[in-house]
Amino acid sequence: MRYEIKALQNEGSVIALSLDAASENEARHQAESQGLTILTIQRKLALPGFFANSGGRFPLVLFSQELLALLDAGLNLVEAVETLAEKEQRTETRKLLDRLIQTLYEGQTFSAALQQFPEAFPPLYVSTVRASEKTGGLSEAITRYVAYQSQLDVVRKKLVNASIYPVVLMAVGGLVTLFLMVYVVPKFSHIYEDMGGDLPWMSQMLIKWGHLLEAHGSGMLIGAISTLALLFYAVTRTATKRWVGEQLWQIPVIGERMKVYQLARFYRTVGMLLRGGIPAITALEMVTGLLAPALRASLQHAITVVREGRPLSAAMDAYALTTPVSLRMLRVGERTGNMGEMMERIAAFYDEEMARWVEWFTKLFEPLLMTVIGMIIGMIVVLMYMPIFELAGSIQ
Repeated sequence: MRYEIKALQNEGSVIALSLDAASENEARHQAESQGLTILTIQRKLALPGFFANSGGRFPLVLFSQELLALLDAGLNLVEAVETLAEKEQRTETRKLLDRLIQTLYEGQTFSAALQQFPEAFPPLYVSTVRASEKTGGLSEAITRYVAYQSQLDVVRKKLVNASIYPVVLMAVGGLVTLFLMVYVVPKFSHIYEDMGGDLPWMSQMLIKWGHLLEAHGSGMLIGAISTLALLFYAVTRTATKRWVGEQLWQIPVIGERMKVYQLARFYRTVGMLLRGGIPAITALEMVTGLLAPALRASLQHAITVVREGRPLSAAMDAYALTTPVSLRMLRVGERTGNMGEMMERIAAFYDEEMARWVEWFTKLFEPLLMTVIGMIIGMIVVLMYMPIFELAGSIQ
């Protein structure tokens, strides 16, 4: 859900911003974590699905890549952003960049300027830039974030690509089954009406289904459309997604894979922040929102233990935020003082493990799915033609 917020900055100016959050309390927490004093907060109503966010999101990765190229070419920061604003074709993006330039001309730092536009620049991006301002390595920080986001996109695309074929297969199988049950079966019911009790029981059920469809077809169609609309609405709700996620976590095999995926994203993000110069506890607190509720409480306990002076690896292991491999790599990172790079290596290891599991699962699931769909369609066809087979046998 999206929330419109009016808030007061430390210097006394009022800003308006939009935040994506699961609830009003979470949106309030996000704003307060940026040092803002909330004046008003209200939920922004939007149509679900394909009609939401029709203006498109701010192209953060493209903006970062182009900004990096201009900085490397010798332009200063303001000149680079002005160049990007001049060539921008989309009205909303150009307006945002113009407001960003105006904020920079007011003398604010780049990170402070970015922080005023949380709908375009997430807290991780702002924190990475803020850490680079202390060391003068803005180009390196932007390069690190682009690489981080690109790696996340690669993992996401792998999961999406792996799900395309099963979804298409289920859609086609469902349409074929629907065509048989809605059009073909009623036609056959007229042919077999006079055979009565000579029909097999399952064939009689199919014929009764055909009669029911003819008698109440319009009502059933309205009911089916209403049910699909309600399901679509429910699927787009945050509460439904959360409930489905909680149920999936309870399934041993799937829950374990979901945990690995969550940990991979968690380690990659923390590693990027640590390499950018952000303290470990601050980095851990910043990425709490990336984890599922099942792991969020564990991370909070681990942060408390780290504050008390225990090693990060011991705290993570105590609250089930590691695997045997990641635990060893964390200990190596603590001994060498290279924790950021070691966490990114852990994330790469998890990504490879997830890719192997997804490939194995799709190779197993796709044939099983084809078999089930084939058996359903085949059973319907056999039940429709079985009376003809019996009639042919009796004639012989």
